[in-house]
Amino acid sequence: MSLESVKAFFAARQADIAIIELDVSTATVAEAAAAHGVEPGRIAKTLAFRLSDGREVILVARGDARIDNRKFKDAFGKGKMLPPDEVEAITGHPVGGVCPFGLARELPIYLDVSIQAFDEVLPAAGAVHSAVRISPDRLGDITAGQWVDVCQAFA
Repeated sequence: MSLESVKAFFAARQADIAIIELDVSTATVAEAAAAHGVEPGRIAKTLAFRLSDGREVILVARGDARIDNRKFKDAFGKGKMLPPDEVEAITGHPVGGVCPFGLARELPIYLDVSIQAFDEVLPAAGAVHSAVRISPDRLGDITAGQWVDVCQAFA
């Protein structure tokens, strides 16, 4: 059903974005990079956090990025990644297929500036074998995502 919610999300926005469905798992950054023949950084991983004030937020970052705790606290205050058993209930997507499209409920979406290093990134599309190819700017536009800088710097 999650893949269907992503398709409905794109249709509602009249976005002509092809969903890539593969016969192999793309549930991890390494699997997705290998399956799509790209470097791990181009995989746009989607993480779900619960902030200390109780809000849940979505963060999209490059696949090889690590959260910088100081930057994260400066941007959001304290927060923790959601445990896997809560991720699907909150996002509507299974772990490994979580994406900022077609969420089960409206959640604030943040895009880390780390993905701007690429002209095209590949976030999942609601299933553990799906993705889309999209520019960071279009990703921001279609999700109404807010840009943040919460990952460690890359050389």
